[in-house]
Amino acid sequence: MASDQKHLAPIPTAGIVVISIYVAAQLLSDIASLKITLLAGFSMDAGTFVYPLTFTIRDLIHKRLGKKAAQTVIILAAALNLFMALFFHFTAWLPQDPSWGLGMEFSAILGPVWRIVTASIIAEIFSELLDTEIYHLWQSRITKRYQWLRVLASNAASIPLDSMIFCWIAFGFVLPHSVVWSIFYANVVLKGAVTILSLPSIYLVKEKHATLNE
Repeated sequence: MASDQKHLAPIPTAGIVVISIYVAAQLLSDIASLKITLLAGFSMDAGTFVYPLTFTIRDLIHKRLGKKAAQTVIILAAALNLFMALFFHFTAWLPQDPSWGLGMEFSAILGPVWRIVTASIIAEIFSELLDTEIYHLWQSRITKRYQWLRVLASNAASIPLDSMIFCWIAFGFVLPHSVVWSIFYANVVLKGAVTILSLPSIYLVKEKHATLNE
């Protein structure tokens, strides 16, 4: 047992923290996406206020734990989002205590809109795996300097893809096309702004140790 443990690479505390924040942000953004808000004339899902952070947090995971760890966390978060939706569906199905009286409201809000859940999971997997590949390519083939630039490059490609997939699967042919495009543009603008503001955070964790396997 002791010899086996010697071959296990310990996960740094910083890695545990960023993974936890990433998964929490994914779950919170999926729940908040059930509400469409209107700000400054743009329609957008409320999850947009949290979800953009996941791209930079994913970069932190990649930097601290490596490419394979980042890919694993992306798939794990998608699976947890699906489980969350199934669990909410189950709890909405359960008979309510008559004295509570909020069963319909609970079902209407948290009984999952499967179109939105599906759109969110598909968009997350494709966009964040693309983010991973571009980040890795930039780091391994271009330069390890200017860490903020690798985050900017990867997010610049993954954010529009994520917004396009999510908006059209979730709301296309359900809402007017003008509203869907409004949600798309608002998503890209807000996610881009969050990316710019969060760029310095890439320096919060150390680079993955060279002895850890990718």
